[in-house]
Amino acid sequence: MVCPFCGHSELKVLDSRPARAGAAIRRRRECDACFRRFTTFEEVERVHPSVVKRDGARQEFDREKLLRSMLLAARKRKVATVLLQHVADRMETRLFDANEQEVSTRQLGEWVMEELSRIDAVAFVRFASVYHEFDDPAQFTEIVTEMMAKR
Repeated sequence: MVCPFCGHSELKVLDSRPARAGAAIRRRRECDACFRRFTTFEEVERVHPSVVKRDGARQEFDREKLLRSMLLAARKRKVATVLLQHVADRMETRLFDANEQEVSTRQLGEWVMEELSRIDAVAFVRFASVYHEFDDPAQFTEIVTEMMAKR
């Protein structure tokens, strides 16, 4: 590591402490040449699993894309954004805990619908309508009937 200000490679670590709920280490450093201080974070680099789409295409899991889709489903609903961020965190953790290189969009969608059904029924139906590609109003009735039966 080099000083971001002068490029010198001799640095002192002044302070180290856990950060990001223990997932990283925050280090306060000082350059021996210019004496400027800066903070670095060290964390384990995790390889994101691939998401296999319906057409067989693969793309890296994108937490932000998942969060955007849930925010869209919960738009104009009284659902706190922080709740959906927690769902996205749980989905990401679930993917890493499964220790799989790939996950299907079908599986990921099912996990998200499980979570949304507990948070907001309308957001769940909206997400399900896009996920299942509804093209008939009767499909809305079916999903609502299923959801009501589970409650």
